[in-house]
Amino acid sequence: MRIPENELSFEFQRASGPGGQNVNKVATAARLRFDVAGSPSLAPEVKERLLRLAGKRATLAGEIVLLGQRHRTQEKNRADVVARLEELVERACVVPKRRRATRPSRAAGERRLREKKRRGERKRERGPSAD
Repeated sequence: MRIPENELSFEFQRASGPGGQNVNKVATAARLRFDVAGSPSLAPEVKERLLRLAGKRATLAGEIVLLGQRHRTQEKNRADVVARLEELVERACVVPKRRRATRPSRAAGERRLREKKRRGERKRERGPSAD
């Protein structure tokens, strides 16, 4: 799902890591802010799942903040954070299946106990003999 450009805000800063003198001079790292709580393009249940999926990247105010500094150019870092946000939104759009509680069958329980008893006997036989 594509997020409208007007809902995204970008800040650029100097990146850490390799890059030579370029790192000290050029603001290539991109920080993306997306206000999930105030976004009109997402359904309420998608917003909730998105904030849960974002984890520590989500602020208390309901914003997602992503930092991109993998690449050496501002454009590539900008595209990288937008792609990561879109992937996160795609994952949040998928409705998780509800778990149905199940129990093992009686036969499965009996098999487990039989195997457990057999294993215990095998271990007992390994011990010292009663001579």
